[in-house]
This record gives sequence, C-alpha cells and structure tokens, in this order.
Amino acid sequence: MEILMDDIQDILKILPHRYPFVLIDRIVEVKPGESVIAMKNVTFNEPYFQGHFPGQRVMPGVLSLESLAQTTAFLMLYELDDPLKKNMFISGLDKVRFRRLITPGGQLILHIRLLNKKLNLYKFSGTCTVNDKIAVEALISSNLVDRMEV
Repeated sequence: MEILMDDIQDILKILPHRYPFVLIDRIVEVKPGESVIAMKNVTFNEPYFQGHFPGQRVMPGVLSLESLAQTTAFLMLYELDDPLKKNMFISGLDKVRFRRLITPGGQLILHIRLLNKKLNLYKFSGTCTVNDKIAVEALISSNLVDRMEV
C-alpha cells in the first residue's frame, strides 16, 4: 500500500517531535513494515544556519542523520494504533558516509528500508539524496520503547 502525507499535521499525529525539531515535511510514500520515502525542504531561515556556518551555510551532518532517524521512526510508529505512546531511539549508526554538502534551497529525499526486526530492535538502511545525488547514507539501528509519561 502506498500513502502520501503532505500535511504536517498528519505527520505530527505519528511523530513525537515538535518545532523546531521536526525534520520531515512530507511523506511521499509508505509501504508499511517495509519502506518509506520522506521529504525535507532545507530553507535559508532554519535556526541552525545562523551559526553553521554564517559565511557558508551548511546543514549539520548530525541533523541529516536525525532526518533519517525520524523517517525510520515514522515507518514503525505509523503501524501502531496509538503511535504517541511509543518512541524510537537510535541505538547505533554504521557505515555513515557524508557524500556532499546540504545547503539552503536543497530538498532532501529520505529513503528508508527496514532490513530486519528482532523483538523491539530494528535495523534500517537509509539514504538522503539532493537533486538525485546521495548526500548521506547510513545503517541505522533503533529501539522501539514505551514513551515516558510526563
């Protein structure tokens, strides 16, 4: 089944992240339990561009990885009856490669594929492309856990 979610409110019903730390703008395609494609528009007014780096604005590599991680979380939380009762936490990153800089005006296309699942442990393959060129790639391990009540 393929699904398109272009309303951020639909994404916020699945992910626990909130502004300014929601790093997914749209879900392009979901194949439940298999894969997801998401999109993030990188705009000039992102808060981190004020200091990273003022003379040559570059999206921090760790935030591109966070975009990938949020996309993995969306894939798994999407299947739950009450997704906001769970969290996905990164437990490992392997084979991370930063292939090109991500700058304002870029549109990240985030591709996530579930590789395997054992109990509450998940392993994903992820790539982040800009203009059809790989900017970031990684193997991401995550844990699905109960969300703490506050």
